[in-house]
Order: sequence, then structure tokens, then C-alpha cells
Amino acid sequence: MSLQDFLSTLDGLEEEASSAFQNASDTDSLEVARVRYLGQKSGALRDVQKRMGSIDKADRKAAGMRLNQFKSNVQGTFETAKERLSGVDSAGADPTFDPSLPGLRPTVGHIHPVTQTITHLMEIMGRMGFEAAEGPEVEDPWHNFVALNIPEDHPARDPLDNFYLATAKSGSGDRTLEGSQLLRSQTSTVQIRVMENKQPPVRVISLGRVYRPDAPDATHFPMFHQMEGLLVDKHVTMANLKTVLRVFATNYLGDDVEIRFRPSFFPFTEPSVEVDFYWNGAWIEFGGAGMVDPAVFEAVGYDPEVYSGFAFGLGVERLCMRRHGITDIRDLYSGDLRFLQQF
Repeated sequence: MSLQDFLSTLDGLEEEASSAFQNASDTDSLEVARVRYLGQKSGALRDVQKRMGSIDKADRKAAGMRLNQFKSNVQGTFETAKERLSGVDSAGADPTFDPSLPGLRPTVGHIHPVTQTITHLMEIMGRMGFEAAEGPEVEDPWHNFVALNIPEDHPARDPLDNFYLATAKSGSGDRTLEGSQLLRSQTSTVQIRVMENKQPPVRVISLGRVYRPDAPDATHFPMFHQMEGLLVDKHVTMANLKTVLRVFATNYLGDDVEIRFRPSFFPFTEPSVEVDFYWNGAWIEFGGAGMVDPAVFEAVGYDPEVYSGFAFGLGVERLCMRRHGITDIRDLYSGDLRFLQQF
């Protein structure tokens, strides 16, 4: 091979390699080009080096000098391209990136306002000595109705007012009941389960989801949360119930909140009251309360001649709405981040 042909080959390869390195758009394509031109096993440089043996001895010195220059020039072009692409990669594929500018704050989720309310309620009631209790959301008629002194012909057991499930008979022995299980319609079921497994004194609260087939509107939703409270001991009176609810209301809603108790009726409490709070120029019902009916004590094996107690159930969403000035319960479950991110 003549010296002139050898030099022409190097000139062509150098131009071709430099163009490939400069046009590489990422580190992967740059590495492919490096292996092609500078690879130790199969690169173009290795092929050219093999041709040195076919050049006349008198011309080998000039050929070697040009070969070294070729390697230096191509290696330099490669290093420049590598530095350029490493800068793009570290800046997120943007050569105009300025690391001195402030970054963008990532979007971080937070606790739902209803969950925030539940946590707050548990903390307030915990300071008054109430322990948290839980129960299943799918209940049997015994715990949801019978043990709560709700007779079979009571309107509260109407299929149109409950989410019954298509299951077989539930319970065993004298608690075997015809009909389906259902999604619990009240957290009062938890107080029955607690009393079945614990002797007085009892002081518990239960916060959880309940289900009723209500048409959604500004103050009703088919799934909502209740806070159920239960205190059973000797010599418990209605005055104790009023005191607990007043202390709770002032702790959660503020010292300026107005609260009232209206006579009412519930099968599982006697006497019974409705609890209202004054909100936006109107009295809003927040839940029911009363002294535990002796029939409920008998269902769980308590002696009503020895023990007395009170129970109350308050709507968590209504408390949350009162505290945050929310006017429509449906906003809490709309999934609209613009609304939820306010809390």
C-alpha cells in the first residue's frame, strides 16, 4: 500500500469519525461510534494499523506520525462529544439548564380532611379517657338491629333503608337469623361487640364508615362516617352525657359554639335526645344520644339494675364541614384536588 493511499484513508476516516462523534445525540449513540472507529478489537483504527505492514520501510516513519496524529485528533473529538453529552444528561437532556435557578416543588399528597377530622376527634375523646374500638363494616342483623332493641317490624330494618347483601343465614344458635347480612347502618354495632367481650366499666369510641341508601345532597351521602361513644359504669346519668358532649363541642368547634339537646326516640336509648349545633344562622343536627336502654344491656349480659350508661353518635362529615366552613358534603368525595388541597 502506498503512503499516499494510506494518508488518504486516514483523512477520510478522521473526517467520518469526527462527524459521527459530533452528531451523536446521546451517550448510547456516542458509544456505538467510539467502538466503530476506536475499538480495540474491531474498530476502523485497528484495521488501519494492520495496513502499516504493507507500506514501504522508507515511508513508514511518515505514515506512523500521521497515524498518531489521527488517533490524537479522533480521541480529542470523542472526548469533546462525551463532555457535551454528559452535561446534557446531568441537566435532564437540556443544554440550557441553569442549576443555580430555584427548583420546582414536587406535588406531595396530604391527609384527607375527613381523616384529619377523625384523628382530631380521637385525640379529644382520648383526653376524656375514651379508648378507640373498631368493628366490621359488613354486619349481621343481630349486631345491627336485634341487640340494639330494634324490632323486626321497625322502619329502620326496611330493605329500602339499608344495603343488604345477598348471603346465606348469619350467626349460630339462637342468633341464627333469616335474611342477608348488610353494610352496617350505624357504628352502634361496635358498642354491642365491645360489651359482649368486656365487663364494665366501659368507655370507648368508634369512628368508621356507615352506609345508608340516601340520595346525595348538600348534607347527605350514601356513605359517611360516624363517631360512636359509649360509657357504661355504675351511677352514670344524663348529666354525664351532656357534660361530655359540651366539653367535646367546645374543644372541637370552639368556645363560642351553641349546643342544644332535643327530646327524641331511638330504640337503643331511653331517654333519647337529638344533638344540634348552631351553624350559619341555623340549628344543624349532628347526631343522636341518650341513656342505654336496659334491653340492650340484657342482650349483652349486663345487669341493668347495677349498671347504667350513655351512648351517642355524631356525624364526622358534619363536624368537619362545620369546622372548615364547607357547605356541601359532596365536595369531600368529589376527588377534586383543587378543593382537597385547601386542607
